[in-house]
Amino acid sequence: MRDAVLQAFVFAQETTTTAEEEGSLIDVVPGLMVWTILTFLIVLWVLRRFAFGRIQGMIDQRRDRIREALDEADKAREEARELRELVKREREEALADRERILDESRRQAQRQLEQAREQADTDLKERLEKNREELEAENARLREQIRRDVVELTLLASEKVTGKILDEEDQRRLIDETIAEVDVKQIASEN
Repeated sequence: MRDAVLQAFVFAQETTTTAEEEGSLIDVVPGLMVWTILTFLIVLWVLRRFAFGRIQGMIDQRRDRIREALDEADKAREEARELRELVKREREEALADRERILDESRRQAQRQLEQAREQADTDLKERLEKNREELEAENARLREQIRRDVVELTLLASEKVTGKILDEEDQRRLIDETIAEVDVKQIASEN
């Protein structure tokens, strides 16, 4: 490695001394200048003829692709914004629908509750009325039964007391007097 560095240093010194002997780089040498210009023009013509058109075409294609990509990005950004607004509107509509449905459900539940209460009240009133009618019918039946029992007891008691069977007219008079004296409602309420 050390030898390679030394050789590079020696080569650089030899080149520098050779350049000093021939002249410096900023000296004007007419032949060299003509050949340099001629070479430059040939290289420029070749590059212009074969390379610059292709390079310019590639640059134009790249510029077009970049412009298209930017346009697509702008479109995508616009679509994303529109979608965001659409989603926001749909979310708001869904929330409004949910609230409307909940309100409607609450109203229906309230209506059903009121209907159930009314139905229960109606059923209760019907049952109470039916029970009252049944009680009145039972009371009437019991009163009639009590009257018959009182009549039979009165007839039996009168036969035992008098020792004779009463005729129909006497039975009717005795029954009317006994019924007038006995308060059937009071007997029914005591039982």
